Amino acid sequence: MRNYAVVGSGRWGKNHVKTYNHLDALGAIVEVDSNVRQKIKSEYPDIEVYSDIGDLLANDQIKGVSVATPAETHFAITKSLLEGGKHVLVEKPITLFSREAEELTAIAATKNRILMVGHVMLYHPAITKIKEMIDNGIIGKVQYVYSNRVNLGQVRKEENVLWSFAPHDISIINYLVGSNPIGVSASGGEFLQTRIYDVTMTNLTYPNNIHAHIHVSWLHPFKEHRLVVIGDRSMVVFEDSLPENKLKLYSKGIDWIDGDPVKRDSEAETVTYEGDMPLTAEIKHFINCVETGTQPLTDGNNGVEVLKVLEVAEESLRKGTKTVMSNNSNKTIAEEKPAYFLHESAYVGNNVEIGEGTKIWHFSHVMKNAKIGKNCIFGQNTHIADDVIIGNNVKLQNNISVYTGTIVEDDVFLGPSCVLTNVTNP
Repeated sequence: MRNYAVVGSGRWGKNHVKTYNHLDALGAIVEVDSNVRQKIKSEYPDIEVYSDIGDLLANDQIKGVSVATPAETHFAITKSLLEGGKHVLVEKPITLFSREAEELTAIAATKNRILMVGHVMLYHPAITKIKEMIDNGIIGKVQYVYSNRVNLGQVRKEENVLWSFAPHDISIINYLVGSNPIGVSASGGEFLQTRIYDVTMTNLTYPNNIHAHIHVSWLHPFKEHRLVVIGDRSMVVFEDSLPENKLKLYSKGIDWIDGDPVKRDSEAETVTYEGDMPLTAEIKHFINCVETGTQPLTDGNNGVEVLKVLEVAEESLRKGTKTVMSNNSNKTIAEEKPAYFLHESAYVGNNVEIGEGTKIWHFSHVMKNAKIGKNCIFGQNTHIADDVIIGNNVKLQNNISVYTGTIVEDDVFLGPSCVLTNVTNP
């Protein structure tokens, strides 16, 4: 049954390779790095190892493929594989843009191929057990969920910690709650690299007054993967970073007695569970879906929904806004826009004030501590330096630079390519 392949055998891909091989399902590997490719060939001498995805597409024996390459390559590789007739399990995030993920989902449907996303924690037996406890009423009505995923770990340059860590937690909470969020806001800090967040806190609001927060960081003194689910009957805690006794049930909470809130306390009860390692369970599920034509638990639509939450959380990080989302046949998105307009290609630094009705267009850059008044219009490629003050009803046309020390008062018009500089002795 060696009908499955892995594209990318580096950081996480090597675990896909090991797992498929252990399941006697590995038929081919694609690896572009020549040094890694030589190492893989020596470790798996009986397996086909290619340097190009075209060789894999030409191999009719391969049914399904795991894609474990950097996130920015997921779309192109997965699209090529689906159009080439392969079933695909692609690591999280499915792509970097929800519109691309929706395109992949549509291709998979047209080609009648399985598209599955590697939200591996949904295949952890402890998560399965928690879902069972919720469905059986042991926890009662879910009220609040929080997740901490922190570590002094692998810092990435191509994506921030929100995109690297939080997809796991978003997928878990959506699964446990049984819904997509209707409200998202996020805050964070960037310390090592500009515009690459190292620490983020994401707040999620769900229907029926269910709230959640996700704290992720790769700048933390110790490793902690903790999930807490609070219900009106009991509470459950999953600490994946512990060596044993990872899942505990606390039959505690608050009871109302004669109109007063009274604490109900108890000792923790260890909850046992059985099952495969999460990645093994995930890959077994993928193989079963390919062989039976069953839709995966984490299908393309699941990947799209998680990606949309990531996108609006990222937007909230950049703009400091809260986004309102709507569940309409599992489709997002209605956004509560800020009082001003900021084009997606524009960049605004920290502690910038922007007045109501102002529009900032393509490729513009407003640096820290600038103050922008109401009803201004910034044409494309406008540069506003630190601490600049712009009044109300100011129009700046294309390719304008305004440097530190400048105050532009109300009702001023600046024509194309104007430069207001601060050189005192040119």
